[in-house]
Amino acid sequence: MENGNKDYVTIRLSGQLCGIPVLEVHDVLSEQSITCVPLAPPAVAGVLNLRGRIVTAIDLRKRLGLGELDSDSENMSIVVEFEGEPYSLLIDSVGDVLSFPEDSFERNPVTLDACWQEVSSGIYRMEGELMVILEVEKLLNFGTTQAEAA
Repeated sequence: MENGNKDYVTIRLSGQLCGIPVLEVHDVLSEQSITCVPLAPPAVAGVLNLRGRIVTAIDLRKRLGLGELDSDSENMSIVVEFEGEPYSLLIDSVGDVLSFPEDSFERNPVTLDACWQEVSSGIYRMEGELMVILEVEKLLNFGTTQAEAA
């Protein structure tokens, strides 16, 4: 994090490159056994056991209104913490840690889908594609916003 750079763990969701601040990522997991939770919101895939801790698994594809992942594809997840609780964010794949100068960070373009804007703090332009920066707090705040809207 020297020289005014920000570091992000890169992930892919339905082909879209996304970044999550590296300091917020606690673990990267390969496919895990997930137990369904009855009556949970659609984005909650279930729970998993991570070294004796119960971790809520969030399906980011459902959270962002994306199509289902091919059933033969192995899902991966990254573990983050929110309000003292661990969450496993189900993703398509995880990439490298990339570092960007702070001054190259941009606000979300107005053309970015509203669902993505709701959970993103901004973007970085890369050669040939945009990296959407996801905010863990906004990704995991869906329960309250849906309840308030009802």
